[in-house]
Amino acid sequence: MTALTLDRLNAATPAEAAALLDGLYEHSPWIAERAAAASAPFRSLAHLKHALARVVAEAPAEAQLGLIRAHPELAGKAMVARTLTSESTHEQRTAGLTACTPEEFARIQELNAAYNARFGFPFVLAVRGPRGTGLGKAQIIETFARRLRNHPDYERAEALRNIHRIAEIRLADKFGAVPTDGNAVWDWQEELARHSDPGFAELGQLTVTYLTDAHRACADHIAGWMREAGFDHVGIDAVGNVVGRYEADPAAGPGAKTLMTGSHYDTVRNGGKYDGRLGIVVPLACVRALHRQGRRLPFAIELVGFAEEEGQRYKATFLGSGALIGDFRPEWLDQQDADGVTMRAAMRHAGLDIDAIPAIRRDPSRYLGFVEVHIEQGPVLSELDLPLGVVSSINGGVRFVGEFVGMASHAGTTPMDRRRDAATATAELALYVERRAAQDGDSVGTMGMLQVPSGSINVVPGNCLFSLDLRAPTDPQRDALVADVQAELAAIAGRRGLHWRLEEAMRAAAAPSAPAWQRRWEDAVESLGLPVHRMPSGAGHDAMKLHEVMPQAMLFVRGENAGISHNPLESTTSDDMDLAVRAFAHLLDRLAADPASAG
Repeated sequence: MTALTLDRLNAATPAEAAALLDGLYEHSPWIAERAAAASAPFRSLAHLKHALARVVAEAPAEAQLGLIRAHPELAGKAMVARTLTSESTHEQRTAGLTACTPEEFARIQELNAAYNARFGFPFVLAVRGPRGTGLGKAQIIETFARRLRNHPDYERAEALRNIHRIAEIRLADKFGAVPTDGNAVWDWQEELARHSDPGFAELGQLTVTYLTDAHRACADHIAGWMREAGFDHVGIDAVGNVVGRYEADPAAGPGAKTLMTGSHYDTVRNGGKYDGRLGIVVPLACVRALHRQGRRLPFAIELVGFAEEEGQRYKATFLGSGALIGDFRPEWLDQQDADGVTMRAAMRHAGLDIDAIPAIRRDPSRYLGFVEVHIEQGPVLSELDLPLGVVSSINGGVRFVGEFVGMASHAGTTPMDRRRDAATATAELALYVERRAAQDGDSVGTMGMLQVPSGSINVVPGNCLFSLDLRAPTDPQRDALVADVQAELAAIAGRRGLHWRLEEAMRAAAAPSAPAWQRRWEDAVESLGLPVHRMPSGAGHDAMKLHEVMPQAMLFVRGENAGISHNPLESTTSDDMDLAVRAFAHLLDRLAADPASAG
C-alpha cells in the first residue's frame, strides 16, 4: 500500500481528507474533516497531530464522550465476535489480547464490567505502547486495574490522551513514518534502566544513587555509547561526570568555542527512567548523526552526564554540575550515607581522584552556553496536547521548617473558643499558601511535612511542626510570596494566641532562560510545525547551576500518565523523543549557520 503524503492530504478537500485519514479515530470521521477545514495546509505530521487533538479538545463534552464510547472494550464482545475495525484488530492482536489464557480473559472481563459501571464508558488504552511495539498482557491488566481507581474527570481525560496516542500510531502507519531517532533514544534509556541499586533491583524498582555499583555501571554504559556515537574524547571526571567531547571543524581555528549540554543520570528512589537521562541521550543521537554524516560544526559540543543532581545518597544536590562551576564543597566529603560510608570513601572506592576536583572547573569564556532537554515532570504539555515546551525560567525557591506552639489540652473539656490549637493553625496556613500561590498563576507553595509530636486522638495539639516550600519564576515574585506567607503566619499566630518559629533551610535563585537561547528553542519548535508554548519549570535542574556562569535555556518534552515524574509511571513516547532530537538538531544547524552566535 502506497504511503500517504502531506502533499496529497493538503491537496484534498475536507471531506476527501477525512476519507484519507479514515480509521485514525474510531468511527469518528468528523475529527479529521474539521481539522482539515480549520488547519490545512499541514506543515508537518506534528502539525497534523496537534490539529486533530485540538478539534477534540474544542468539541463539546458529549462529542468527547461519544468518541470514547466509539472504542471497543479490550478483549471484549467485539473481539470475540470479530467485528472490530481492522485497526483495532491489529492493535489487540499485537498486544496478545487475541490469545489470552482463560484466566487472563476472565480477569479482563471482570475489569471491563467494573470500569463501565464506574465510568460509563469503555476502558481505552493505546496497547501498542509508548514505543509502538505493543504492551504485554500483564502491563495492560496492571494499567487497567490502576486506572479503575482514578477520579472520573481524570480518567475521562486519560481516555482521550490514549485515544490521541492510538491516532498518532495509526497516522504513522498511514504515512510510513518511523521515529528512528526516537526509537534509539527509547532503547538507550530502557537499557540504562537495567542498572539499579541493591534492595531496589530485586523489587523491579529503578534507583541509582551516587557512586553505587549501579551508578558506575550507568557511567560506563553512557561512556560506551559516546564512543560508539563518534565523540572524539570520552572520560569520567573527578566527581563521576561522564564527559564526551565532539570537536569543532578545524577550519573554525583554535579559538572555537564549545556548546555544553547534558543532564544527570542518577535517580530518586523508585523513580522513573527519563528524568535527567533524556537530556543525555537526545544530544547523543544528534552527535551520532553528525559523525555518520562526517560533519563538524564551527563549535565543539560537550555532552555531560552529570553524576549527581538528586541528593539521594548524600545531601549534596547538583554535585556534578556544581563541580564544573567551582562549587564543590570540601565539607561534603565527610557526609555519611545511611550505611555510614563517607563520600570520601565512596569516591576513593570508585577510583576518583579527589585532589583533581578543582581542575575540572570550566572557563565560561570558552563556552557559548548550556542547553538542556528534560522531561516536563508535570501535566501542562499533556493537557495542551503538545509534545514540546520551551522553558522561560527555572523557578527560584525558598524552603523553611517551622513550628506553631500553643497549649495541649483535653479534647473533650476545652471549649472551641478557648483552644490554642497548633494543628488547626498549621491547616489555616496551608490553605492560605494554596490561595496565595494561585494568585500569581505560576507560583507554587507546598507544605509537604506536617507533624504533631506526641499527638493523641483526645488531645488538642499543643504544637505542630511543618515544612514550607515556596517557588516562583523570578526572585522578586518569589520574595513577595514569601513575605505574604510570613505575614499571614504571624497574623494566624496572633489571632490564635500561639508562638511560632520559622527557619530558612534553603534558598535558590531563579534561573531565567537567556533570551537569545530561549528564542533558539522557540525557533526549533516552530520548525517542526508546532505552536510554541513558554512555561516556567517548577523543578530544579542542572541548568540552574550552569546559569550562574553562562547563558542557558531548556526544552521540555511531554510526559505520559499526566506527566507524572519521580515515579515508576514516568514515561514519554518515542514519537515525542524523536521530535526532541529534531529540535535539538535544528538548534545546532541554526547555530552553525550564524557565525556571530557561534563565536
